[in-house]
Amino acid sequence: MAANRSANADRRARIEEMRRAEQARERRNRFITIGVSGVVVLGLVGFGTFVLMKKSDEQDKKDAAAKAPITAEKSWDAAKLGRNHVETPVKYDMKPPVGGDHNPVWMNCDGVVYKKAVPDVNAVHSLEHGAVWVTYNKKADSGDVKKLEEKVGKTKYTLMSPVDDQAGAIMLSAWGKQVVVDNASDPRIDAFFTKYVQGPQTPEPGAACTGGLAQ
Repeated sequence: MAANRSANADRRARIEEMRRAEQARERRNRFITIGVSGVVVLGLVGFGTFVLMKKSDEQDKKDAAAKAPITAEKSWDAAKLGRNHVETPVKYDMKPPVGGDHNPVWMNCDGVVYKKAVPDVNAVHSLEHGAVWVTYNKKADSGDVKKLEEKVGKTKYTLMSPVDDQAGAIMLSAWGKQVVVDNASDPRIDAFFTKYVQGPQTPEPGAACTGGLAQ
């Protein structure tokens, strides 16, 4: 009898020891899970903060670029350019034109690269909608033309086309604004895009750049 009681006591002791060991493992696992979760959360918070700060820095740079003057840029008085819709030919005072009376139909300008010349009267309507028009003549380097085509193709409210009789090899135009650049790496290109794609010069901000004329 005494032997049985001793055996039962030993068995209960072993069971209790195993239970305590299992509880200890569970506590360790909980601590590890909590610790790992905390590290993950902190990592996500840190990454999120980094992304937000990066976006904020990028926006600050864009805002600064939008306010900075662009070297050798030409400007015209927007109030004197005229904005009538006409279906007759229009003689413009600059090449390419940066505004004035124009055709009721705009050129599609949702990042469109035209391989042939487009009608000025339709392109001017695109400028009225806030587009930037990139043009080039035969003096432009083929590599520069390709780089600009890629940039325009990725940028809404832009269009690109050849203009053989323009003064500069590469030119950028917006409503009332124009600049001649040296090559596709000229920093004024990014500045011009940042400042004038749907910029404050736009007579009709938010107007469509699709559903118009296409080649």
